[in-house]
Amino acid sequence: MLFNSFEFIFLFLPSAVALYAICLRYNKMELGLALLVLGSLFFYGYWQPAYLYLILFSIATNYLIGRKLSVLGRKDGKWLLIFGVSVNLLLLGYFKYFNFFVDNLNSILELNWHIEKIFLPLAISFFTFQQVSYLVDVWEGKAEEYSLLHYSLFVCFFPQLIAGPIVHHSEILPQFIKRDSLPPWWKNIAIGLSIFSIGLFKKTIIADSLSLYVSPIYDNPLASSEVDFFAAWASTLAYTFQLYFDFSGYSDMAIGCARMFGIILPLNFFSPYKAVSIVDFWRRWHITLSRFLRDYLYISLGGNRKGKARRYINLFLTMLLGGLWHGAGWPFVVWGCLHGIYLVVNHAWSKFVKTMKLDLEENRLYKFLCWLLTFLSVVISWVFFRSSSLDQAGNILFAMAGLNGASLPAGIVARLGGFGEFIGTVGIGINNLSGSHFIGNIFCIIPAALFAFFMPNVAQVFHNFSPVMYENERSFEGQRKSGCIEWKLSLKWAFLSALFFLLGMLTLMQVSEFLYFQF
Repeated sequence: MLFNSFEFIFLFLPSAVALYAICLRYNKMELGLALLVLGSLFFYGYWQPAYLYLILFSIATNYLIGRKLSVLGRKDGKWLLIFGVSVNLLLLGYFKYFNFFVDNLNSILELNWHIEKIFLPLAISFFTFQQVSYLVDVWEGKAEEYSLLHYSLFVCFFPQLIAGPIVHHSEILPQFIKRDSLPPWWKNIAIGLSIFSIGLFKKTIIADSLSLYVSPIYDNPLASSEVDFFAAWASTLAYTFQLYFDFSGYSDMAIGCARMFGIILPLNFFSPYKAVSIVDFWRRWHITLSRFLRDYLYISLGGNRKGKARRYINLFLTMLLGGLWHGAGWPFVVWGCLHGIYLVVNHAWSKFVKTMKLDLEENRLYKFLCWLLTFLSVVISWVFFRSSSLDQAGNILFAMAGLNGASLPAGIVARLGGFGEFIGTVGIGINNLSGSHFIGNIFCIIPAALFAFFMPNVAQVFHNFSPVMYENERSFEGQRKSGCIEWKLSLKWAFLSALFFLLGMLTLMQVSEFLYFQF
């Protein structure tokens, strides 16, 4: 079931909130949690009922292993932990990577093995990572023992089930179990609806509008092989902001839904296109995934405890595997490798600046150049993230470098008058593509860019009402307040929220999945 659907907005969500509130009103907390688990499973199975067996098997298996680990302890439970993590990774590997593995094996060894297409179960990457982290924490003695009902709710609570955030058991379960945090009182409903409406607007109005200018290039292999400079950059920038507002919109809608139940989710998105370095970017983009990769992969590989060279290798390997987590394809592998290289270079440069005692932090020109370089590096990496093959990514990058020439639609050149004759002298040609499509692309990118670069995010706008859970008190210190736009319980904000909601409803007749659903 999609957040941006009539069924969810007008039937499922209000019914779930109402039933939950009734149970709590009559002190039936466990019944309320049970109904929430059943509702979450219905939400998950609405897309493909057959995969309910998978998530139920995953929940039951990990719960039983977790209980046994809590008895065995760290010393005696090592092999059981390895078994539990292996079961999770084997399930993920089969559904997500087996086709990719067989295809590459056929190509390398010139075999002709044929298997049917294995369809990726929704959210398997997310609930697998959550449960792996739980098993590791139980083994290390960091997790309490929960009932099957509570554990099931931790895994399948519907606001964060499909595309994150990847929640930690210590963040979510205490909020449900403690009676004083449970009631969905009217203030939480108001806050949740307002955040949800903003997210809905981002998804349906901004992200889905930009998608119209991405597909003609990226979904058409012939078009991507013949694309020129302007078309390549316009389409790639459209995707850059489409992905931004699609994921930001989902994150906001998840936060808003959870808040209606009195639950505060961890921060997962904090204006990443304002980042002034790749390190800063990964502190802001898919924050809970970055946290998981750091805590359960990078540190497990040795982190920075084994010297500079090993630290850089661990960074690179972590991002390589992070790229592969996003999808079974070589473009995702290259995307992960790129970000691994970016991080290594970023850390090496920071070390150099510190060693040379260069005072650059307050230099505005330096900060602007750092931001620009970071943004362009991210844009280039998105080409691989969106492309279906390395050949397609290469064609688009060549075009973005100007190696395929540059041209403008004839209709636009004709309206430029004398300037149109001038651009011909600098090597810009004329094509027969739609001028209105090209102009529409530009006019969608500009407001999206201004919004991403200069507007505050939901965590900042709602900062007075604890909209999200920060990893620690120092997270984004000094940046939590917007400084210009602050949400209040007022008629003005009620009107603005209603406007965002109504505008977001305009395109609900079209089925539009969130981009991160495929991961």
